Amino acid sequence: MFEIPKNLPDANEFIQRLPFSKALNMRVDELAESRAIMSVPYDLLIIGNPATGVIHGGAVTALMDTCCGLAVLAHPDVNTPMATLNLKVDYMRPANPGQSITAEAECYNVTRSVAFVRATAYDEDKARPVATTHATFTLN
Repeated sequence: MFEIPKNLPDANEFIQRLPFSKALNMRVDELAESRAIMSVPYDLLIIGNPATGVIHGGAVTALMDTCCGLAVLAHPDVNTPMATLNLKVDYMRPANPGQSITAEAECYNVTRSVAFVRATAYDEDKARPVATTHATFTLN
């Protein structure tokens, strides 16, 4: 049976059951109604360019997608499994080497079959986002 995580311990357990989330060492930092904050620590294994030490964009995208999905699951009108329908990521700048990446997502609208989410990813410089996204999720 599918159980939707509605609190922080359950959400972290849920995220760690996803192989790519576990491999990236994703962590749920905050979970509230329709909102989620997640992070990925800096790790040499997820560097995209060894010359610069910058985290690979795929790791940032995976974090944002997962955080958006968790925000959907935290919406009070969602009680069903869902899947990413569309995810558009705008990269603003490379993340600073050696710094964790954090994503904040908000599910701002839910219809009968689609959830709409926006998110921002940043390193220690929260005023200058690394990336933003607008995403939609299909509700099964």
